[in-house]
Amino acid sequence: MSDAKSSTDAPKAGKARRLDRDHPRYKWVALSNTTVGMLLATVNSSIVIISLPAIFRGIGLNPLEPGNVSYLLWMIMGFLLVSAVLVVPAGRLGDMFGRVRIYNSGFAVFTIASIALAVDPLHGGSGALWLIGWRLVQGVGGAMLFSNSTAILTDAFPTEQRGTALGVNQVAAIAGSFLGLIIGGLLAEWDWRVVFLVSVPIGLAGTIWSYASLRELGERRPGRLDLPGNITFAAGLGVVLAAITYGIQPYGGHATGWTNPYVLTGIGVGVLLLAVFCVIETKVADPMFQLSLFRIPQFSAGSLAVLLSAIGRGGLQFMLIIWLQGIWLPLHGFAFEETPLWAGIYMLPLTVGFLAAGPVSGYLSDRYGQRLFASVGLIIVAAAFVGLMVLPVDFPYWVFAALLAISGIGSGIFSSPNTSRVMSSVPANQRGAAAGMRGTFQNSGQALSIGVFFSLLIVGLATGLPNALTSGLESSGVPAGVAESIGHLPPVGSLFAAFLGFNPVKTILPPDVLHALPPATQARLTGNEFFPNLISGPVHQGLFVVFSAAAVMMVVGAAASLFDGRKRRVTGT
Repeated sequence: MSDAKSSTDAPKAGKARRLDRDHPRYKWVALSNTTVGMLLATVNSSIVIISLPAIFRGIGLNPLEPGNVSYLLWMIMGFLLVSAVLVVPAGRLGDMFGRVRIYNSGFAVFTIASIALAVDPLHGGSGALWLIGWRLVQGVGGAMLFSNSTAILTDAFPTEQRGTALGVNQVAAIAGSFLGLIIGGLLAEWDWRVVFLVSVPIGLAGTIWSYASLRELGERRPGRLDLPGNITFAAGLGVVLAAITYGIQPYGGHATGWTNPYVLTGIGVGVLLLAVFCVIETKVADPMFQLSLFRIPQFSAGSLAVLLSAIGRGGLQFMLIIWLQGIWLPLHGFAFEETPLWAGIYMLPLTVGFLAAGPVSGYLSDRYGQRLFASVGLIIVAAAFVGLMVLPVDFPYWVFAALLAISGIGSGIFSSPNTSRVMSSVPANQRGAAAGMRGTFQNSGQALSIGVFFSLLIVGLATGLPNALTSGLESSGVPAGVAESIGHLPPVGSLFAAFLGFNPVKTILPPDVLHALPPATQARLTGNEFFPNLISGPVHQGLFVVFSAAAVMMVVGAAASLFDGRKRRVTGT
């Protein structure tokens, strides 16, 4: 660098900061690195879902046995729960000690956990606990990546380019959750350990690259760590989400666990702890999160829209998997064990729509404003949900694919403007905590969607499935007592069997009863048409309720996206 240039610059530390910020390539380095980080974290949030049958076969454990359902739930939910709980504390640490520092550490933690997952030395329940434990650690790394990537980009990009950058980043974040379904299905066909091992080289390269290339540009907000706030927030949110997760499991004579006193107590205790957290944050000198940020209309309304869109998107993802794997794919000739992979492939239009619309929406919202784009995006998603509601169970694929693409386009239009609006509305020295809270709403929404929409679907199945299953089995020659007992089994067993790609009848019908039937009857019961036709009516009723609720959420989120409170601020009311 020339002496002339050096003499015109401010002090050395300030010069380095400005050169980092103003260098024409640095912001693109930050974008590419944080996009890889977000893609890695979100792919791993869903890659396990499709790979679960192969994983449980690899460790020698049947996840559908009554004592093993908890292993199944924690394998699905553990990563989401931890990342949802810790994104705000990780964002606050970024504000205090440097966002790049915490982000880099998240890359390293994620990579170490991926190695440990791939080398699981145990089998059975012990092997499942090893995987669950390291998935929780992986969630810690994911929270550090989630909470600081958007803050790093907000620091690196000027306002007029921020929407484009955050659009690319958010496309990676949300598309990763769908790409994980396909990647997991492909890798599980090879070896279940590769599902975890594939993250290692990417994680190692990303860790080295981030340590070498990223610079601290954001304003730090020194202070003491708010331990009471961190503990009450993490415990409160964690207990609430865990209780909602266990609400899926049957309790007593009920199809779900919402009457389980432990579930109700967990929700009550969790809400109480979150209330205590809010009180603590108004009393301590250095709060983990400034609750006053919720007085900023763009932040509070945008966060509500994020929560509702995440609930709807998570519900869509899981409901489509069940619809495809439990009914449509078997009816179209796919073996049950093949359905997890093909469900991911047949859902590709959703990802394609999102990838096409996200960056374009980010660019246009930089030029014309964010509110209208964010609102219109969710209205489009709501319209797609309405289309799915009226679609027959055995649908023409091109119509299904078109609706998925429309939903993906709507999500892509919404995501970038919403992120840019939320992040640009907060003070620079609180961007880490704000990004963390936004990540909490997003990850909590996905976790909530599983509990809420699975419960809605199970309740719908509980009204029609028992009679349909009992009469269907009896008419096929299964003894009346056996058919009745199977018909009264909790619907969650059949639902998880379809979700995991197991043959449902082979799972629920005792082997000695099945083998006592004539070969032709066995073939019909375990074939591709008996169970899908049996559950198609009850499942369609449940899907109608689920998609109706999701559409309403999208409309409310669209209304929140339009709100900015300017008139209120002008009048001083």
